[in-house]
Amino acid sequence: MTRRAMIRGVGHCLPERIVPNSYFEGLLDTSDEWIRTRSGIERRHFAAEGQTTSDLAAEAARAALADAGLRPDDIDAIVVATSTPDLTFPSCATMVQAQLGMTRGFAYDIQAVCAGFIFALTNANGLILSGQAERVLVIGAETFSRIMDWTDRATCVLFGDGAGALVLEAAEGTGTVADRGILASDLNSDGRYKDILYVDGGVSGTQTTGHLRMQGKEVFRHAVEKLAQTAQTSLGKLGLTGADIDWIVPHQANLRIIKGTAKKLDVPMERVIVTVQDHGNTSAASIPLALSVGKAEGKITPGDLIVAEAIGGGLAWGSAIIRW
Repeated sequence: MTRRAMIRGVGHCLPERIVPNSYFEGLLDTSDEWIRTRSGIERRHFAAEGQTTSDLAAEAARAALADAGLRPDDIDAIVVATSTPDLTFPSCATMVQAQLGMTRGFAYDIQAVCAGFIFALTNANGLILSGQAERVLVIGAETFSRIMDWTDRATCVLFGDGAGALVLEAAEGTGTVADRGILASDLNSDGRYKDILYVDGGVSGTQTTGHLRMQGKEVFRHAVEKLAQTAQTSLGKLGLTGADIDWIVPHQANLRIIKGTAKKLDVPMERVIVTVQDHGNTSAASIPLALSVGKAEGKITPGDLIVAEAIGGGLAWGSAIIRW
């Protein structure tokens, strides 16, 4: 028998405030058509004043626990992927732990920007495979609205706030691709590309929060190639191809990137979960958010083979193959 990390539950949280593209027409030289054409985004959610990343993460965690039929103290560890924590320290994950009333186990954050959830999922998988944990809450949560430059129309219209969570649980499998759970993953980074996507502030460098800066054309150029490559690498570890995929659940950054990646994998858009139109780019939250929505809409069902892939600042990118 082979030990696997199986998905037991999923959930998400979106702030109540919905911000349509038309909101930006009064602030910037832009339009609903301009934003839709370049990104596919129609609306996004912004956190309320005083609502933090850990608040969103905790609510998504509660939804995932309810879906799994578990209590907080059934969980051994919490791993939160975020680039927008409440404080420099302690970790957002420990704040979630406190909000859930979880009095055992351990909690910590992972930061790989938009690729953060894939890195966190792979890390949590390792905790389970090593026997360090039996059940792990894996959360992606962001409040990117707090690091936007509202005078930069190329970036501030693209991002939104939200959180998504999965409960991973140890299970026994046969060691074949028919097993449920995380079957393979691939992680990458290349720090030479830091300057094409970064935040121009930080504790050590400027002692400020800073704003997001992005060279959109350069990011796009890297994204399609690297996302397709990492997905193919993960599939190759299992002897699979795009034809074996039931669903691609991509990082929801830009509809053109999503379509370009699907084309390279030879997967029709009918088999791609797309939420970017409703949520914008929620960074590390986008994949678990899309998984939760995909399940809620009845698209993702038990036994489906899923490819999740993401790229973010660093550059950092990766993928995971999951049997639902």
